[in-house]
Amino acid sequence: MDLPSFLWLWRIAAWSMGLSLVAYVLLALIGIRMFSARTLWQRESGWLRSLHYKIGICLVILVLLLLLIGIVGTYGHFGSLGHSQHLWAGLTTVMLVLLSAGSATQIGVGHPWARRIHIGANIAIFFAFAWVSITGWSVVQKYLP
Repeated sequence: MDLPSFLWLWRIAAWSMGLSLVAYVLLALIGIRMFSARTLWQRESGWLRSLHYKIGICLVILVLLLLLIGIVGTYGHFGSLGHSQHLWAGLTTVMLVLLSAGSATQIGVGHPWARRIHIGANIAIFFAFAWVSITGWSVVQKYLP
């Protein structure tokens, strides 16, 4: 397939990546606020926790959409996958986001390990987003005239 037929797909990918980064920053800010409330023995507001969950679900959907777009777009354009490090960066990012989301569902009094995994995965996601952004920029250069 030719590039013009995929231009709409790349626009969706660009918006999805931008929204993923915004969601990640919002999640980090809300998470830091929740952490500080917990460490200062303040009452954690329920609406903040609910917002954190909702934005987290949006992030999961966005990165899965990006994975789908990447696979469809790359396969449609090249006929195969694995033309750059971007595939591995993307898969790593998706796995870390899913690990973070999965561990978030386990956070509670009976599972002290879940919060450590959740926070560790979120720190790793920062580096994964940097990696996927850098490699993504080189992929975008292949498609531009």
